[in-house]
Amino acid sequence: MAERVRADSAHITPSAHYTGYVWYRHRLAEPAFATAFGRWVHGCVAPINWGARIGFGLNIEDFLLQRHLLIDARLTQAIEQRGVCQVVEIACGLSPRGRRFRQRYPHLTYLEADLPPMAARKSALLEEHGWLDGKHRVRPVDILAEEGEQSLAALFSGLDPARPVAVITEGLVNYFQRPVIEGFWRRLAEAARGFPEATYLTELYPDLREHPRYRQIRWGVGLIGRLTRGGYPLHYRSAGEIDEAFRGCGFNQVAVLDPQVDGAELGLPKGRMPSLVRVIEARL
Repeated sequence: MAERVRADSAHITPSAHYTGYVWYRHRLAEPAFATAFGRWVHGCVAPINWGARIGFGLNIEDFLLQRHLLIDARLTQAIEQRGVCQVVEIACGLSPRGRRFRQRYPHLTYLEADLPPMAARKSALLEEHGWLDGKHRVRPVDILAEEGEQSLAALFSGLDPARPVAVITEGLVNYFQRPVIEGFWRRLAEAARGFPEATYLTELYPDLREHPRYRQIRWGVGLIGRLTRGGYPLHYRSAGEIDEAFRGCGFNQVAVLDPQVDGAELGLPKGRMPSLVRVIEARL
């Protein structure tokens, strides 16, 4: 029961507002994506982030930008080099990615999805500014639903099965215990297997015990858990464990990307310490 409650949007929404405001601050989003609550949460977190940056060389916003921009880069590559023309962003929150990519690639079908309260809010935001159309839509989804109107199968039924698809989740994985999130990955692989090509892009924070700031990281993880009224478990000890997990869930090709190595040409924030985040590109 404790794991099931992690699908409640009341637990994840504060971080959605926070990241929405971060994207706006860094000119990745239009003002409509920045909420008053997001500004307030950002103000509350700012002293903690300042202390972590000065004292330990860790910057929360750097990690957020690393993951966001590297996912953008891999999605761009999938569109331009592999002909992906349908994108599904699950747990979309206040992500501006759909708006940006539809501007850049007008032919793209972009389907955003989240739990019903956040999906309704996102749909209203996009509708208010005239950004929704037949190719840019928002739908409710519950990643834990195995069947029914909010299941992955129902979500994917609105896409063209003859065309390649990319699926994105950002800021989702580490809110769930490993068995729960791996169950989602299995259902995702099964739902995406009906397309000629499917690419899944996500990020996760591994259990990097060799990191020079591991003790401080564990403290920060505990703080996130308290702020979101739940846990924030770190998954996997190495790239090899990540690769094995994704293959065990049904994916055929897995790339584990370190933003400071694989995103060097993107000009991503480097920081004084090794990155804590990894971007995963898993393909069928």
